[in-house]
Amino acid sequence: MNEIYIKPNLKTAQRRTKDETIIDRSLFNIPDEYKDLGFNKKYYLRTYGCQANERDSETIRGILELMSYIEVKEPDLADLIIMNTCAIRKNAEDHVFGEIGQLKRLKYTNPDLMFVVCGCMAQEEEVVERILKTYHHIDIIFGTHNIHRLPELLIQAHFNKERVVEVYSKEGEIYENLPVIRQQNTKAWVNIIYGCDKFCTYCIVPYTRGKERSRLKVDILDEINTLIKDGYKEVTLLGQNVNAYGKDLVEDYSFAELLEDVAKTGIERIRFMTSHPWDFTDKMVDMIAKYDNIMPFVHLPLQSGSNEILKLMGRRYTTEEYLRVFDQLRNKVKNITFSTDIIVGFPNETEEQFEDTIKMIDYCKFDNVYTFIYSPRAGTPASRMEDNVTLEVKRNRLKILNQKVAQYALLNNKGLIGSIQNVLVDGPSKKNEHVYSGYTEGNKLVNFVPKNAKTGMIVQVKITSANTWTLKGEEISS
Repeated sequence: MNEIYIKPNLKTAQRRTKDETIIDRSLFNIPDEYKDLGFNKKYYLRTYGCQANERDSETIRGILELMSYIEVKEPDLADLIIMNTCAIRKNAEDHVFGEIGQLKRLKYTNPDLMFVVCGCMAQEEEVVERILKTYHHIDIIFGTHNIHRLPELLIQAHFNKERVVEVYSKEGEIYENLPVIRQQNTKAWVNIIYGCDKFCTYCIVPYTRGKERSRLKVDILDEINTLIKDGYKEVTLLGQNVNAYGKDLVEDYSFAELLEDVAKTGIERIRFMTSHPWDFTDKMVDMIAKYDNIMPFVHLPLQSGSNEILKLMGRRYTTEEYLRVFDQLRNKVKNITFSTDIIVGFPNETEEQFEDTIKMIDYCKFDNVYTFIYSPRAGTPASRMEDNVTLEVKRNRLKILNQKVAQYALLNNKGLIGSIQNVLVDGPSKKNEHVYSGYTEGNKLVNFVPKNAKTGMIVQVKITSANTWTLKGEEISS
């Protein structure tokens, strides 16, 4: 078999220049002779990881359905299986490899089945080498920089009967006008900035996603105005670090100014993620406080409560600087809620340093915390650090942390009992059609008894009881 390989290179992926980002505005086009490549064929798309991956999958769906493929929800029914992967933690990678191995059986019953691995894992050198060596049923591997080339890759693999590996390690471009099939009719992800230049010592994302490159204001606002016309009620502005938006633009235009312009479109709800505390400006805080349609919820990753560990992580802020942003938001933004990320067991984390993290939890009383045991990523500086903390100690610290997090989550939720919350309705529960669910402005999940509620409406719900991670209530008749 004639195999064509363009493999990832971690060293090349580290490169950062002052070169202006290329913005490709050519309308996406599939040659007429290939628009029926997927006729009478079905595809299964599995997405792992963050909202950026979810948004990428919406583009993949758009491309495939232009090629006449039809989506199915079970891999056993598919002629094309695509796994859009996440590289942020090792257990996520292990899960993907487990599923890849398990699905190999489908090749025996359907030899023409096309199997594709893409996304962040595909940007890692060792992952690609492992696939090439062990998982011979994989037909195509591509990365985060060339989703727009999926038609060509499918055509090449289909007609030439060759395995195709095309993974570019580069700073990246911006592609406008790609097709999209959104997974919801009322909420939408909107990319505003791609990539990351922070290079936290534990993180693989700057290598897998390229440099920070901002979309132009006009393209973002055009997309949001189109969503409004299509009936969408909520947009989430996406980026690996949204508040670095605009730093690479020729125009002097910041994320705070973008927030204001998006608010002025009149879209009913605006969210954003993820923020880096180092780039969180006073002007951003003021904009969140100023506009009612910017939701009073901020995901503000802390990672550790120890200044020594934060320095080793390359996070560029101290706990004191973090709390300045946190307190400013809490004091200026009415009814604000917070979530954060915490890593325990970073190399050589002491008991005292872990206790510093617990103290930060006690102070901030976050509404939600995404907690993780440190996971070394090959090629990152932290992966080369000597670590004398045992797995048993790390697991025990995670248990203590999770208990503390749950304590404050329940306390915060109980404080909402009796209050009236504006809830954007997602629809009826899968388990009980007589119970609806949706999210408050503060991003709390509410299960409630409906009266006039329909999917996509914003209704008032009186909170009647609280669990650790959810609220219960009943709709108030308007």
